[in-house]
Amino acid sequence: MLAGRRHPEQAFRTCLGILGLAKGYTPERLEAACLRANAAGIRSYRGVRNILDNHLDQVALDPVPPTPLPAHENIRAENYYN
Repeated sequence: MLAGRRHPEQAFRTCLGILGLAKGYTPERLEAACLRANAAGIRSYRGVRNILDNHLDQVALDPVPPTPLPAHENIRAENYYN
């Protein structure tokens, strides 16, 4: 969370809010919600809270392999831009 901000100090309140969710949820659920949020790229209090509120932390996290781009004649390679 801290590394995702230009100024790490801006993430302190978000971190404190997420830690405050431990008052209403078990540590296991909070940890599972944070793992799911991290996997999805969610970096906000509201995102973690929504995961907990909708019980998505209790759903198995299936890794989805990234699909490669199909070969196409209009796709430009890295040399095109130099």
